[in-house]
Amino acid sequence: MTKKRVLTGVTTTGIPHLGNYVGAIRPAIRASQNENTESFLFLADYHGIIKCHDPETIHQSTQAVAATWLACGLDPERTTFYRQSDIPEILELNWILTCITAKGLMNRAHAYKAAVQDNLDKDQEDQDHQIEMGLYSYPILMSADILMFNAHDVPVGRDQIQHVEMARDIAGRFNHRFKELFVLPEAKIEEHVETLVGLDGRKMSKSYGNTIPLFETEKKLQKSVNKIITNLKEPGEPKEPGESPLFEIYKAFATEQETQEFTRMLAEGLAWGEAKKILGAKLNEELAPKRERYNELTANPAQIEDILQAGAARARKEARILLDKVRDAVGIRALK
Repeated sequence: MTKKRVLTGVTTTGIPHLGNYVGAIRPAIRASQNENTESFLFLADYHGIIKCHDPETIHQSTQAVAATWLACGLDPERTTFYRQSDIPEILELNWILTCITAKGLMNRAHAYKAAVQDNLDKDQEDQDHQIEMGLYSYPILMSADILMFNAHDVPVGRDQIQHVEMARDIAGRFNHRFKELFVLPEAKIEEHVETLVGLDGRKMSKSYGNTIPLFETEKKLQKSVNKIITNLKEPGEPKEPGESPLFEIYKAFATEQETQEFTRMLAEGLAWGEAKKILGAKLNEELAPKRERYNELTANPAQIEDILQAGAARARKEARILLDKVRDAVGIRALK
């Protein structure tokens, strides 16, 4: 039986938080353990520099993101785990795909259209004011990431569906014009992936400033939990699960039986302060061993680098085979 190939990229522009863990890291690692799946996971550092122009942020985020995935249980023996910038074949494929991609397709990209609309809203005479080619061409690089390894499935959020559809269009155009070399990828929408709420009840996001860091010390973790908003109900007053974000966060880490018990305790008047202590303990129970592994890895970045280089060697071996076929198909070949 041929294994289904699944590819996921993680942009290196920040430090992972609890929402990233629940919504992306934990489910992806569980999926990678499926015997019928061949998983590719990469650090999208070239994508990172599209919007982030601070070298230290890119560098530090690359280390933190890699260490986080490894600490959370990613098995580099089962998953091809690599850094995008270590695979030069991707950038060569990116250029070849650029040469056959319709400009009109790029004009319809959501990110570009939003940037143009922002300029129009600000009455800029030039609708492309301060729009750089990295943003404009981003969908082609994403297509190269996907097509380089002929991924069948690409798990994405709804805001990324268009990019996978563009990769299908570009692959189809290449296959028709030159030779059928590319699988047409499918966007896989993870309908049941949890979107974790933050300290203020909105989606947990760095842009809202409402995140809980993933690998803070136990004491700092509890301090973050203590900032979760609650109402003014006193100890002894019945409380409903929807009255504070802490219930949803607890539920993401608890068993069904534990969640039912927590609901009962709230209904019986559990104090918010005590509820926060219970939540802090529950989070620490799952994160403590991962935190220890994360600290070991970040204290020895060479260990992370060795893992990434081993993954890159595996990825490049495969990428080279496909790229040679692509080059031959477009007429870039040795003279004989």
